[in-house]
Amino acid sequence: MSEAWQQRLADARAHRQQTERWRTRQVAKSNTLDFAGNDYLGLAQDPRVSEAQAAGAHRYGAGAGASHLVSGHLEVHDALEEALAHWTGRERALLFSTGYMANLGVLQALADRHTALFQDRLNHASLIDGAALSGARSRRFHHRDAIDLESLLARSECAHKLVVSDGVFSMDGDIADIATLAEVSRQHNAWLMIDDAHGVGVLGDNGSGCVGSTWNSTDVPILVGTLGKALGTAGAFVAGDAELIEHLIQFSRSYIYTTAQPPAIAAATLKALEIVQSEPERRDQLNANIAYFRHEALQLGLPLSESATPIQPLILGDETRTLSWTLQLQQKSIQVGAIRPPTVPKGESRLRVTLSAHHQHDDIDQLLAALHHCQQQEALCSPCV
Repeated sequence: MSEAWQQRLADARAHRQQTERWRTRQVAKSNTLDFAGNDYLGLAQDPRVSEAQAAGAHRYGAGAGASHLVSGHLEVHDALEEALAHWTGRERALLFSTGYMANLGVLQALADRHTALFQDRLNHASLIDGAALSGARSRRFHHRDAIDLESLLARSECAHKLVVSDGVFSMDGDIADIATLAEVSRQHNAWLMIDDAHGVGVLGDNGSGCVGSTWNSTDVPILVGTLGKALGTAGAFVAGDAELIEHLIQFSRSYIYTTAQPPAIAAATLKALEIVQSEPERRDQLNANIAYFRHEALQLGLPLSESATPIQPLILGDETRTLSWTLQLQQKSIQVGAIRPPTVPKGESRLRVTLSAHHQHDDIDQLLAALHHCQQQEALCSPCV
């Protein structure tokens, strides 16, 4: 490596370490209570899903071997796309290897410099990056602020307008107002795209998300969902009418130029999808866990945000404080996400607690006791500050 490159990497590392934002991967241990992951329904550990994946590997092999447009689109992929389309009430669905690739692929295929994009300020990084990749004119409206969005749309003279929002916001756990977004978009001849990564499997009568079959392709023309969260596997999909899906097949570079999802994953996802629809008690258990955690956390005076989803942020504000609480939890074999800038704005560092149907009340009680201990330690040290 050249000296110039070595210096550039060293400078970047030093800056991030000085600001205490250097991230370190940790190998998950089997005895750790996981309140950081997104396995909302416990399906990643369900033996039926694992068995379906093993059977898929035996039948189709370990990998697809090619992109979907070459020879990698197998019958199990086709079956999964049909099942996802039916589940979400759309004409068709299209598989992508990751949620990040799905968002990049949609925005790159639909938008260009003649397009105006309007994004919620708290949208996921993949949507922000997709907008930049597309070359479109992009504006950010205030979080869940339909008045601000309408003002921006009204001032736009662009013929092609696209409104983009998360369904469930990944760092705050709140839910987009789909009805208002759909109405405002319709009034201004804009298409609406919802990334329902954290809603799919969790919300809706049949688990199809905060959009799902409730809102059709006229209301929400572009629906993105991931398979690696509530469904417990990996990958993502885009659902919409046949014309949209065919357009993505022809023009989405992140779909065209990548090897298809391993067929064993598709087989596992089909089984997970079957379980989601046939076992609503999993969502009932998840909702009971959310209610229990919130009730007990509020009793303890923990700095809980407003959220009715499995994402339960505790806003601690200071980055050093957030890291301290995280370390104390780790010492008790409890894993919780420590979210700091640049993922969230400065002064809004937080613990991102995520709940699962797999958690028992005893697990939640252990977490609450550990969080209460963090509070007590702060109280003891406060005179010294």
